[in-house]
Amino acid sequence: MTSPFAAGEELWRARLGTLRQAVRQEIVTRQLAAHLGDRPGLRALDIGCGQGTQALRLARRGHAVTGLDGSATLLADLGRSLRDEPEAVRDRVRPVLGDALSTAGLFAAGSFDAVLCHGVLMYLPDPVPLLAAIARVTAPGGLVSLLVRNGDALAMRPGLLRDWAAAAGAFDGAGYRNRIGVQARADRLSDLAAALAAAGLEVECWYGVRVFTDAAGDEEPVPGPDAFGLLIDCEERAGRTDPYRSVAALLHVLARRPPA
Repeated sequence: MTSPFAAGEELWRARLGTLRQAVRQEIVTRQLAAHLGDRPGLRALDIGCGQGTQALRLARRGHAVTGLDGSATLLADLGRSLRDEPEAVRDRVRPVLGDALSTAGLFAAGSFDAVLCHGVLMYLPDPVPLLAAIARVTAPGGLVSLLVRNGDALAMRPGLLRDWAAAAGAFDGAGYRNRIGVQARADRLSDLAAALAAAGLEVECWYGVRVFTDAAGDEEPVPGPDAFGLLIDCEERAGRTDPYRSVAALLHVLARRPPA
């Protein structure tokens, strides 16, 4: 199965170093670290790992990471990044070419202590099959990390950009055209929590991602270290504080499979 993301893949790759992408990756890294704790050697699966930003960061922290992605190009990007890493880090990362919906068939039940699925559900018409597969491969007590488009705040970005026609249509819709030109889908937190519960996963916490910077220009660069550090501190605080997190462009939902 070819993901709709494939149509925007080259534009995605071209914008990896921009402000919006840097904020997303840094905020998710910080939020995820708070729930993984300091235990080394976790078995992690990154579904839709892409170029491997999160997979590499987990491997550097001592975790064994399987990166699953349907794009040979993005996995090649990950391979090139791995060549610049110490041998110990390279040995902890296993890239696997495959569609997200093949997860249940590729991996044994309970294989992973942590399962990441970031920016994938938005390209599926129905998230339920993938959530069921994620629950199946997560070990008892394991952590699930989902990054989805916030369906409760779809009008925010077009509204801030003064695209009033798009904003008006976003209030009651679940679909949108994203910044790489692909039609995608958003998830409302209440619906996602119910779907996770039906799959046997309990929501532990949720955060907002890109509260202040989602309307930044597509090519806007990352500022200098001091300015970026202050920006990230503000984004991180907003992402865990009401009412700010509720209007973030993305939701980072952390759930667990109950212990056996």
